Amino acid sequence: MRKKIDEKTLDHIVEEMVSMVENSKDEIFNIGEEARREHENLLLELQDTKEKVSHHIDNGDKLEQQVKSFKKRLSVVSKHFDRYSEAEIQEVYVNTNDMQTKLAVLRQDEKVLRKRRDELERRLVMLNQTIERAESLASKISVILTYLHDDFKQVNEIIAEAKEKQEFGLKIIEAQEDERKRISREIHDGPAQMLANILLRSEIVERSFKQGTMDKTLTEIKSVRRMIRSSLYEVRRIIYDLRPMALDDLGLLPTIKKYVATVASYHESIKIEFIPYGEEKRLPQEYEVALFRLIQESLQNAVKHAKATRIKVKLEIGKSNLTVIVSDNGIGFDPDSIKDKSFGLIGMRERVEMLEGRLSITSSEEGTKVFITVPYNVPFSNS
Repeated sequence: MRKKIDEKTLDHIVEEMVSMVENSKDEIFNIGEEARREHENLLLELQDTKEKVSHHIDNGDKLEQQVKSFKKRLSVVSKHFDRYSEAEIQEVYVNTNDMQTKLAVLRQDEKVLRKRRDELERRLVMLNQTIERAESLASKISVILTYLHDDFKQVNEIIAEAKEKQEFGLKIIEAQEDERKRISREIHDGPAQMLANILLRSEIVERSFKQGTMDKTLTEIKSVRRMIRSSLYEVRRIIYDLRPMALDDLGLLPTIKKYVATVASYHESIKIEFIPYGEEKRLPQEYEVALFRLIQESLQNAVKHAKATRIKVKLEIGKSNLTVIVSDNGIGFDPDSIKDKSFGLIGMRERVEMLEGRLSITSSEEGTKVFITVPYNVPFSNS
């Protein structure tokens, strides 16, 4: 069974990789620097060696001429041996031998210098190759480091986003189940109970009518009418919570006005104000539904958690952008500390991203402001 790698483990792996690559880059840099220093030293030595070789060649050529001259002298002395004294003959032999010895030593030194020169040239070629490889490797490692720093960061962000979306999906399923339970409970405790009572009252009406007691019959009919009206109200309220029919019939602005007014009537201690800007125009359904839900979630958050005394809801329908601002004077909160755990905020962010918009939340002890802007280039007509 494969083990799942969490985000922290992946971060640790990437950090280890980055550390190893950076160490390798430092080692390659040191190798390159050592190669450059050795290259500079060998260049100086090569130049000196070449000068010595040239000097030995010149001296050798001169010495060869002297040896030839002494050999000729020795040849003359050898032919006319009887004409020279023993001291003169010995001097010619000694000088000739000395010259030949010096020439041999000089040529041997020249040979050693030539060999060293060739070795230096080969070594310099190898060092040049080492320096080029070190520079190439350093360049490639820089690319790898950039990939590790930037691209792996993006991978981490993608993984985090995928994980968040997975959690969001699970929360959607959980929320759906909770919503079904809530609707089921509301229907059971509200309209279902009222309909059962209406059924019983209708039987009472029938008996009263058969007994001829018209006053009691009329009283029961009025009671049934009140119960039907109350049941109808409850059904309409449940339908409105699921999806306001006014949104389809009237459009976004009238629906939000009505919604804000309804919330304000239930929370008289909070002054809730709706301020529309721009023209009152119909939008495509996906925009109207998304913006209504965004305003609904923002307003409910402010009412439930902000402990505010004043809330302003602003909506501007512009030519190229739709802008929503929900601000309050409440106690504020830290958006970063709860954004990953808040189903509502995750849902808001998902809706905004679907419309390619931007969501920002700023909060302090003086209040909270939710700012939403959505690009809008599709033409729309008056309702």
